[in-house]
Amino acid sequence: MTSTVPALGTRTAEGSALQAVLLDMDGTLVDTEGFWWDVEVEIFARLGHALDDSWRHVVVGGPMTRSAGFLIEATGADITLAELTVLLNEGFEDRIGSALPLMPGAARLLAELYEHEIPTALVSASHRRIIDRVLGSLGPQHFALSIAGDEVSRTKPYPDPYLLAASGLGVDPARCAVVEDTATGVAAAEAAGCQVVAVPSVAPIAPATRRTVVTSLEEVDLAFLHGLMTQMR
Repeated sequence: MTSTVPALGTRTAEGSALQAVLLDMDGTLVDTEGFWWDVEVEIFARLGHALDDSWRHVVVGGPMTRSAGFLIEATGADITLAELTVLLNEGFEDRIGSALPLMPGAARLLAELYEHEIPTALVSASHRRIIDRVLGSLGPQHFALSIAGDEVSRTKPYPDPYLLAASGLGVDPARCAVVEDTATGVAAAEAAGCQVVAVPSVAPIAPATRRTVVTSLEEVDLAFLHGLMTQMR
């Protein structure tokens, strides 16, 4: 599956400053950040190394190359980046099975955006093989397109994934609301010029200009997102 843009992606919310909603995946829509860490701990245990729990804050939310590279360097494990990437993806796929736990409020938010025909994109640092598996739990009909970390030359924290998503939807990044759970993802969205809603999962995120912090997706609905964009005027 590659990134595609159905007809829905060309429509915008008439009369509103909000043109599209761009959503992170792991830790934002699906409760999987712990899955990734558990897989990393298990793999490195087999290699004879124990991971320090404080490293979770370092590896969360970033591209796999950065996270895996950090763990190899920190532990001195005898494994290449390419080998570790394969093991991580395989280990994660084994864990997720046929269904995934959604974050509180995720299903309701996706349904509301779909009902009101708000162009929506899934923007993740995870690889395409993982996104396609997770879409089965999220419902692929909820997204006009999806962007995977292995489909861009520079993934989060660079703005490229969000700029690509906005371009694919035919919208202005400044009129996009992004929902993210990590500082890495927030940095990418802000660098792209988007309005950001942060829902911290593993590490705290402070409020800032063009950034609103909430404790759960249960606080986020379409009226809330419209309100954020109206405040920009």
